[in-house]
Amino acid sequence: MSLPAELRETLTFILAGGQGERLMPLTAIRAKPAVPFGGAYRIIDFTLSNCIHSGLRRIHVLTQYQARSLEEHIRFGWNFLPRRLSQFISVRPPHHLKTSSWYQGTADAIHQNLDTLEDEEPRHVVILSGDHIYKMDYGRMLEQHLDTKAALTIGAVKVPVGESSRFGIFEIGQDDHVLSFEEKPKLGQEIPGQPGFCLGSMGIYIFEAAELVRRLKADAERASDSSHDFGKDIIPRMIQEVPVFAHRFQDMQSPELEPYWRDVGTLEAYFDANMDLCSVQPQFNLYDLDWPIYTLWHNDPPAKTIFDEYDGRKSEVVDSLLCPGVVVSGAKVRRSILSNRVRVEEKALVEDSIIFAGCTIGRDARVRRAIVDKWIQIPPGARIGFDPEEDRRRFTVSESGIVVVTGGHATKNAPAWLTVG
Repeated sequence: MSLPAELRETLTFILAGGQGERLMPLTAIRAKPAVPFGGAYRIIDFTLSNCIHSGLRRIHVLTQYQARSLEEHIRFGWNFLPRRLSQFISVRPPHHLKTSSWYQGTADAIHQNLDTLEDEEPRHVVILSGDHIYKMDYGRMLEQHLDTKAALTIGAVKVPVGESSRFGIFEIGQDDHVLSFEEKPKLGQEIPGQPGFCLGSMGIYIFEAAELVRRLKADAERASDSSHDFGKDIIPRMIQEVPVFAHRFQDMQSPELEPYWRDVGTLEAYFDANMDLCSVQPQFNLYDLDWPIYTLWHNDPPAKTIFDEYDGRKSEVVDSLLCPGVVVSGAKVRRSILSNRVRVEEKALVEDSIIFAGCTIGRDARVRRAIVDKWIQIPPGARIGFDPEEDRRRFTVSESGIVVVTGGHATKNAPAWLTVG
């Protein structure tokens, strides 16, 4: 497939080395972009799918923290681009070419890959985050970038002023020209005509390549005087010297609607975003045939529900997502997400929960408002999510009471029956 010249001359970096401390213990053994989402996917699949649909086919994924599962997911699930046509998705851990340090910040991660920029000589560089859930045509953003002759264009989403401290916040002028940028202020500059809201950075950048290289080299020379971060160091200096524009994120089908963009960086945000998929009309549509989300395909049989002839008990599945290989045998599943190869045994109940791949919920077990990590065996008769005091003694429990069941060192005071494959 031949790509338009602007896309062929664009190189993409996806920052995917984040530890995701607020998602612990789910991120104890995997990077945040590798955390499962929606049963069948990993978080990074959404950014990678956006790239494919947008025509961005020269992609380097920069990994660092607990990268094994992420790198294997990309290796086995995202190796379909034709390298002979200069299309690829490449994994790039810190390679310590000119330094012995790990990536020290978002800007430093790109700086440590300057050799790639020099070798491939792109005109434009797209920098993305690998840990958000959304659908976006980056081609539209590139069109604006070219039309405005910007040195830098930044993806922007409308956020309540009360959430300013979670974002880099813009002050914009005519035609969305960026006048100032402040990283995580207590109260951000309101959008003109929209009181109570401000524009927050999505962590999506399109740079002119020559400008990016110049800025990264200058930032590296500051050494200890810089945190080597785009939001704190690079962008504020650029605004005073070159044209920087904001690209307002819009719903692709209906620009008048609020677009869906989620930072699932806390257990509560992650849980809520997953649970929304179980609603009758979820805000995020996984069934959009015009914009499918790609992932690693598991060769599992179809999901199955079984009538228990011995007890005369039928399976009950309500408002839930069942992935291939799931078996529900004379049990009840309500408002839950079951990843591939999950088995729910007779008389068991799974309610308002996220069950990762390969788990077994034993006979007459009860699991409510919980996240159960991969390959865990919940024994017959177990109770999770019913006794807060007991749950906190054995597992991680979030502020709102979400029980996170993980294996190995990630689970404190784990009961003897907890095993992980």
